Amino acid sequence: MKLLVKSGHVVDPKSDFSDICDILTENGIIVKMGRDLHEEADDLIDAAGKYVIPGLVDCHCHLRDPGYEYKEDIATGTRSAAAGGFTSIACMPNTNPVADNQAVLSYISETASRKGVVNVFPIGAITKGQQGKELADIGELKFAGAVGISDDGNPVENSMVMLRALQYSSAFNIRVIS
Repeated sequence: MKLLVKSGHVVDPKSDFSDICDILTENGIIVKMGRDLHEEADDLIDAAGKYVIPGLVDCHCHLRDPGYEYKEDIATGTRSAAAGGFTSIACMPNTNPVADNQAVLSYISETASRKGVVNVFPIGAITKGQQGKELADIGELKFAGAVGISDDGNPVENSMVMLRALQYSSAFNIRVIS
């Protein structure tokens, strides 16, 4: 399927490109960009006065699933993200139970693959139960798919626990978000 996007303000931060032009895609892949393209296409989008940008990434969202689905769940949270132009989101570990182990991270990832409409990257907890006392198994979280660790709204106040979190996270090449 060919799609022609006409007259959009195209912004590509990776190549430092920002200009008004047309974009031709084929099967979701950009095949040509330029001014005044006159290509045959199956569909046309008039993007005049609009911006055409790469998908946005939300590095801090709250899906609340499992446990607090009445506030938000993976299906509604990812649909909301997509409606706002986000193609990927990283969800905080403040779920019930807390995302401090492989089982909860697996649940989030599997549910996101079935019900999500954008990429979901789970963030594990720094400490068990987000209590700030005992480190979660950071290696287990990394291998379960966590892209980072955070106790989110509960900062780790014990400096020795935080020091150990930073040391272990370095060994597993996982980011600490505080």
